[in-house]
Amino acid sequence: MKRHKLLPLTETMHYILLALRRPLHGYAIMQEIEIMSNGEVRIAAGTLYGAIENLLKYNWIVLVPSDDPRRKTYRITKEGLGILEIEKKRFMHILSLYEGGVNDEKA
Repeated sequence: MKRHKLLPLTETMHYILLALRRPLHGYAIMQEIEIMSNGEVRIAAGTLYGAIENLLKYNWIVLVPSDDPRRKTYRITKEGLGILEIEKKRFMHILSLYEGGVNDEKA
């Protein structure tokens, strides 16, 4: 299978997809990312909405109905969850190398 052009995901896209495992609007996404990253990552509105545009384009997130018509609410799709799984496996492999995994050379 050919690797998608957005892979590997940026840190921003990782956090957005992880945050959208439950429906959230833009400002709530920014707050959730700050909490998830222990205050290390703060995403500006322009960065967030640029990433959201790409994620919508590739059907990794969708717009969902909201009680507040002034706010657009998003959630991750099945395809988006699949992308997170691909990235999780990639990270797990990298972490295994730290732990002496594949191709570990003994000094």
